[in-house]
Amino acid sequence: MRHFPSVASALLIAACAACSAPSGKATAQENADKGEDAITAAVAAPSRTPANTARDRYRHPAETLAFFGVKPGGTVVELWPGGGWYTEILAPLTRTGGGTLYAAAPAGRLKTIEGWQAGKPDVYGAVKLAEFPHEDGTKVPDGSADVVLTFRNVHNWRFDGSDNTAEAFRQIYAMLKPGGILGVVDHRLPEAMDSALEEKSGYMKRSSIVGFAEAAGFKLAGESEVNANPKDTHDYPGGVWTLPPTLSQKDEGREKYLAIGESDRMTLKFVKPVS
Repeated sequence: MRHFPSVASALLIAACAACSAPSGKATAQENADKGEDAITAAVAAPSRTPANTARDRYRHPAETLAFFGVKPGGTVVELWPGGGWYTEILAPLTRTGGGTLYAAAPAGRLKTIEGWQAGKPDVYGAVKLAEFPHEDGTKVPDGSADVVLTFRNVHNWRFDGSDNTAEAFRQIYAMLKPGGILGVVDHRLPEAMDSALEEKSGYMKRSSIVGFAEAAGFKLAGESEVNANPKDTHDYPGGVWTLPPTLSQKDEGREKYLAIGESDRMTLKFVKPVS
């Protein structure tokens, strides 16, 4: 006669097996936690300048980079870093995590990063420089990037009647691996406002950016309100530069604009499909 374990015994065996078996979900969560811890440490890096850390309350770098899925060991591309606000975070993040950081901009537009590389090679020496949009200089290799990031730049590609946006998104798509992420933060123009403002105000409509990205082959994977600012009325005499940190109107209305803070921004995450 065959003997079967009691129901209680079977449940006990199953419970023990579940306790001892590795959990894929737990491992994924642990990896996510490690990534967010690394981002938090990079945001707190002593190499950052006080003027830049003062803007964290408007730009929410830790939450933004975590939302985009930036990993310290990945290949990250920062487009048009300008004064290097995010580079100050991304360089130590990728350096300590064994990853790779590209700073990519038009020829001659990476002087700040080049200066940092000369002055602080321990922090910025590993940053790779590339041309974007690529013409005949060094480019980010096709299919090499895990994440491409652009902060407050898409309006520049659309600006003043010269629309280079479609080509920019095409090149971004090419540099990403299948499954790679494009993270976009930009000044948000309400959908009900005149689209012509995109050419001069510095604001962009969400529908415009989504349209450019989808035309290049991207799929919208998520969006966050972490960089939203409901105080922003989007209708200033000097466009978005009326607000801090630029304060283009100088002393005129200064206290009013400081009270509003930095612009209302959309935070959009796109994915390059695997197939």
